[in-house]
Amino acid sequence: MPYQAGNRLGGESASKLGHLDVLNSLFVNEVVQQFEKPDLSEIKAPDIHWYEVDQNAVPLKYIFASDGSLQHLASTGNPKREISYVKTALLRLDPFMIEKIDPDYPHPYQLRKIMTDSAQHHATVFPMKNITIHGTEWISGLRRLIFDSFKDPQLDGEPYETLKWILYKKWFGGQKCRSPSFECPECYAENSGMEFDADTTRCSSCGSTLFITDVLGLHMEMSEEAASETLASAYMMIHETMMLFTAIRYLWNRNHKVLCDTLFLKDGPLTLRGQYSKIVPNIRDFLAYAMQKGAPVHLCGQEKTGKFVDFFQGTAHLFKPLDKVDVPRFSPLSHKFIHSEVQRKREPQYPYGYRTNYGEKVLLKQSPHHLFVLNIPTGQYLDDDDKPNCKEDLIGIDRIMATIPKMISYRHESALVPIELVNGIASLSNYPSATVLKLFSGLE
Repeated sequence: MPYQAGNRLGGESASKLGHLDVLNSLFVNEVVQQFEKPDLSEIKAPDIHWYEVDQNAVPLKYIFASDGSLQHLASTGNPKREISYVKTALLRLDPFMIEKIDPDYPHPYQLRKIMTDSAQHHATVFPMKNITIHGTEWISGLRRLIFDSFKDPQLDGEPYETLKWILYKKWFGGQKCRSPSFECPECYAENSGMEFDADTTRCSSCGSTLFITDVLGLHMEMSEEAASETLASAYMMIHETMMLFTAIRYLWNRNHKVLCDTLFLKDGPLTLRGQYSKIVPNIRDFLAYAMQKGAPVHLCGQEKTGKFVDFFQGTAHLFKPLDKVDVPRFSPLSHKFIHSEVQRKREPQYPYGYRTNYGEKVLLKQSPHHLFVLNIPTGQYLDDDDKPNCKEDLIGIDRIMATIPKMISYRHESALVPIELVNGIASLSNYPSATVLKLFSGLE
């Protein structure tokens, strides 16, 4: 690792001639000479089953999309002060609105009108290092800030109510469930969960005030005097999920018919990792319950980067459609295939996504040039290495696939218009956003 630049002296540069020692190594030369580049004509297509998209399926009428972004800023002086801004957004639109937009050259006034009339956003800021919250201790103050951020009055506290709706399983109606268990952020004692619909409680061991947002485990990203940058990214990931589920909760409580005709689109995979995965079983329970009640939730995440995108781009030429007139096809990836061919693990310790995922990986080849890595729920987890292996495993797959062609954008590779639009609302650029926010925060 090179020395970093300071206030007085510049940083250390990497050696410009360091590669010569590598190239002159006899051992390295012998190893490289043994490498063989495979003949592309001999590469076999991965053993996955493809289904033709049902051309008679009815597209969904309405679309909600969510996304989030963050900007971590640090001062230049010593001691270094750090803060993180977070922004999330929810966009509502319908396919007829999208069809009026030119996919190649969208008019900026059309885009602005859609984003103004149909979008909601949330913003907050967290102190990360060498910044205190007036009148409070560090950890308790930051925990309170997280609690208050979820109750953002600009959104009438709706994402906060959605968080409680999921943690307490309120869709069951008459049942009064406790929240998942969690540890006290102050004394680390295990708490069995909060009483139904409680906002706060007291730790039975130390008497500290506990917030319902403590159930999430964000305090595990904090030390006594600072917080990890992952605190902001975890908050963003959870909040953008709550934004999308706020639309789901609203329609579930008011209009099942519209709920069944709506696509809920998330930028990124349908997953919550680490301590945040404790929300996943509740989300699965709801999706399975909604399916059982005849009100399937058409939920879909799109992955833009990562192993699955790389895998698909490297093998897509081996699969149909190979021409624009060919019927689009999709393929659910089984847990076994993901472990062996994408993650390249021989004997995994746990089934793929058992604790973390509420959506399964699905590859969609819409055309020779439009490749999508989607996440689509199954309801309860399919604890089988060979699953999912048929389209019946995936909730609303036919109608989701029928809606995709109406959302395609030609401004970026394999882009969807709702994801583009909500990203335009939520994103915080390095310039000018980061510069303006740094000046606004008083970081020097």
